[in-house]
Amino acid sequence: MIAGTVKFYNSQRGFGFVQPDDGSKDVFVHATALERAGMSDLAEGQKVEFDTEVDSRSGKTAVATIRAA
Repeated sequence: MIAGTVKFYNSQRGFGFVQPDDGSKDVFVHATALERAGMSDLAEGQKVEFDTEVDSRSGKTAVATIRAA
């Protein structure tokens, strides 16, 4: 899993971004990834661990699985 920090998450809109600790490009996170993990929200600055996948619709990298670190 990749370690990172929540950069932004809007629970009303159901998406945000996680900044990987290795300095690579921010990764999109959607509410469905949180639902799969049994989480309801993310807080700015929260430490998380996550895996990524390529979104079949957009072709962009997104969070597949996530958990609080």
